[in-house]
Amino acid sequence: MTDATDGTVIEVTVARTLDQVVMAMTLRGVIYLGEQEAPYAEEYDGNDLVAASHLIAWKGREPVGVLRLRWFADFAKVERAAVLQQYRRDGVMRVLMQEALRYSARRGYRRVIGHAQLNRVKYWRTHGFRVRPDRPEFYFSDYAYVEIERELIPPANAITADTDPMVLIRPDGEWDRPGPFDLSLERLEAEKEQARKDKKKSEEEAA
Repeated sequence: MTDATDGTVIEVTVARTLDQVVMAMTLRGVIYLGEQEAPYAEEYDGNDLVAASHLIAWKGREPVGVLRLRWFADFAKVERAAVLQQYRRDGVMRVLMQEALRYSARRGYRRVIGHAQLNRVKYWRTHGFRVRPDRPEFYFSDYAYVEIERELIPPANAITADTDPMVLIRPDGEWDRPGPFDLSLERLEAEKEQARKDKKKSEEEAA
């Protein structure tokens, strides 16, 4: 959570339900299809439900921005970042990008790449990205792009194959909070405790 320029708290969450994924895609539709007149098939490119995470920025109770992360073997790719026009001076994109980098590093990634329009490279540099050397410009959706990248340092508690299995099965991005399956451990402990009490009672009655 980070304060916006007007003091309102901006929170970024991972879309975990179908409703939230639709919410993220709707925000993109307003911005890319509505403002930029992007073709529908180019905006909804078949990658939204395949190895992807959607981050949603909230200002209070209102969803105001979105960013998509796609996960590859040794890098994450940041894309489809967008903020509703009326909130673009509130620092929403800065908070979204910070969370995207933190989230990627927590997942164990050491590099994030992206595609930047030529007139947006300066902005991406403010988030620590650099233009990838010896990679040519390329074009899609009527704009010229360059590849950008940023190195990450995974934290000590980054998710790995050796992470506690009970942590691995928690909701993605919420690894530090007990998840649904943690309740099963509580039930198991309660059952064991009840079994101990029953055994003790039986022994006392038999004495």
